Amino acid sequence: MSPKIPTLDQVADLARQLRLNLAPDRIEAFRNMIGLLMRACARLDQLSEPVLEVRYPRTSGWRPAPADNPLGAWYWRCEIEGASSGVLRGKTVAIKDNVCVAGIPMMNGCAVLEGYVPEVDATIVSRILDAGGKIVGKAVCEALCCSTDANSHTSDTGPVYNPYDLTRSTGGSSSGSAALLAAGQVDMAIGGDQGGSIRIPASWCGVYGLKPTYGLVPYTGIFPLELTLDHVGPMARTVENVALLLEAIAGPDGLDPRQSGGPQPQPYSRLIDADVRGLRFGIVEEGFVFEQPEQDVIDAVRESAHAFARLGCEVRPAAIPFHRDGAAILFGIILGGMTSLVLDGNGLGNNWKGHYVTSMLDAFARGRLTRADDLPESVKLLGMAGKYLQQAYHGRYYAKAQNLARALRAAYDRALGEFDLLVMPTTPIKAASVTPADLPLEAWSVQGREIARNTGVFNVTGHPALNVPCAMSAGLPVGMMLIGRCGEDATVLRAARAFGDRIFAPPSPENREKRT
Repeated sequence: MSPKIPTLDQVADLARQLRLNLAPDRIEAFRNMIGLLMRACARLDQLSEPVLEVRYPRTSGWRPAPADNPLGAWYWRCEIEGASSGVLRGKTVAIKDNVCVAGIPMMNGCAVLEGYVPEVDATIVSRILDAGGKIVGKAVCEALCCSTDANSHTSDTGPVYNPYDLTRSTGGSSSGSAALLAAGQVDMAIGGDQGGSIRIPASWCGVYGLKPTYGLVPYTGIFPLELTLDHVGPMARTVENVALLLEAIAGPDGLDPRQSGGPQPQPYSRLIDADVRGLRFGIVEEGFVFEQPEQDVIDAVRESAHAFARLGCEVRPAAIPFHRDGAAILFGIILGGMTSLVLDGNGLGNNWKGHYVTSMLDAFARGRLTRADDLPESVKLLGMAGKYLQQAYHGRYYAKAQNLARALRAAYDRALGEFDLLVMPTTPIKAASVTPADLPLEAWSVQGREIARNTGVFNVTGHPALNVPCAMSAGLPVGMMLIGRCGEDATVLRAARAFGDRIFAPPSPENREKRT
């Protein structure tokens, strides 16, 4: 295939879009010069681009029947055996469906991408298999991972139901990953997080979910939302399995610009049993202030935070007033960044060095341009708001939010100079009722922003943040979030391990009362 030279009318339209006033003879001259530039693109079509290696055999798998998928949490099933040895040998892993697995369909929760089958394995998929893990399927995620985090009804495959109560949501957007773990169907799962999409479903489903330090885990081969907010990380029912999965997938791959100057990996599974005595915990008072919290959640997290004193830790209040502005900074970034990267850039954008999965870009671009009405309501909302800001204010609010992000991180770094770990509720409420898909957008988008008030801040700052199941109330899990210094993911995991061993262990699928 060779790129076509634009017509004179197309060149004239391009000039108008760029606010250029060109005479007819100049339009023809520019068309001729554009034709010369297209020769470079024609040569690119003749060259073979590097691809991510696929090292382990697999079949195309199968779409599970409804009877075999009562939670709606599986998008696709498969069996890909990893290496014969490694830290994940014997572990089953579900992969969030925004991650490329070669030969396995990838929908990213959205009809516009349905039918796409990647030809490459994301870096983390190769690392899981290299470590001996067995990939057993793709977990449903919310549409384009843009669910406002409070919902698990936005995937075009249908709702994902909470195993603790089938009338309730799992949260999003890593909805299927959390549900499968809580139901005991896999040992580990991969989640993605741009505003709380690992930690919120982990909280509502009573599992551990880590948003690692920004840049610790490569995002190569994964559908993004915003380069400076994108995180991918491990989820599991035990801290040990979170640590093992992080150990397998962490570290630079040389292909992801998010990892420039990022932290180096550590042997997390060997560090989680170290003594926690002497650790200093700060209870972030601003993190307990919401418009409509559930008091049992607030009380349970406070009590759990103070329980660290029984383990020989120091526990004191911490004040970070800037925390209250974190949500505004997050939305300033995501409105401009997502519009540019996902909508204008067809999922990959430009101006960064690394590996571009061009087949994913092509598939999404075709779907987006021919089926725009099938985009999720949240993407339509964010896209129109982002376009308006771009056209009316020329990127000013994105730029200002990115500048303020440095100040927000500095505020947390100052607090983490005084404390080793910070504590707050992951979410202000327990799992909400599953929202009907036909409910008006305004009925659930506001709730989603409130629920992500604590989690989204750390996508902006990049600090590691872990959901820790800390209590049960009315038969539903309550989540506590632990935040550590950038690069000190091991300390966060160590504290969670001590808490789970000696304070509160979440119910296992075998002994949990199943509610309907």
